[in-house]
Amino acid sequence: MAEDAKSSAGIPVDADIFVEAGDWPAEAELTRLVDRAVAAAFAETGVSGTSELSIVFSDDAHIRTLNAEWRGKDKPTNVLSFPAFSFPKGGPLPPMLGDIVLASETVAREAALEDKPLANHITHLVIHGLLHLLGHDHETDAEAEEMEAIERAALARLAIPDPYA
Repeated sequence: MAEDAKSSAGIPVDADIFVEAGDWPAEAELTRLVDRAVAAAFAETGVSGTSELSIVFSDDAHIRTLNAEWRGKDKPTNVLSFPAFSFPKGGPLPPMLGDIVLASETVAREAALEDKPLANHITHLVIHGLLHLLGHDHETDAEAEEMEAIERAALARLAIPDPYA
């Protein structure tokens, strides 16, 4: 089950969506959310070129395994990004950006705890994961401020409230 986000959104990325596991909205809705998130993130970063991206909608069990294997953290998390190539901010897009994996139970729990629509939280996490693939990080306060500012601006383009407020 894959959808091509480029054709409907006019963005420079072919986004393949895979619903692997978990309780997610319908694939057509996920495709719409991804299209909008990717377009907003690219509009805010000013990155140009063409590339490919994979977004996997999975569950806590799978993301826990990935988090333990790749980050040494034996617990589920909301989103993980796996770059296919190193991407220096401002550089040309690589042919493949990489993979973004989301965990259904964690994403749903966070949305409920924060009293926000699930669609808004999914959109935010896709933008967050994509920014990681585009060379952004939040290891230092300065990096976090820069990344969060881009997230806020991209979400504002979509009329989604500031998730950090």
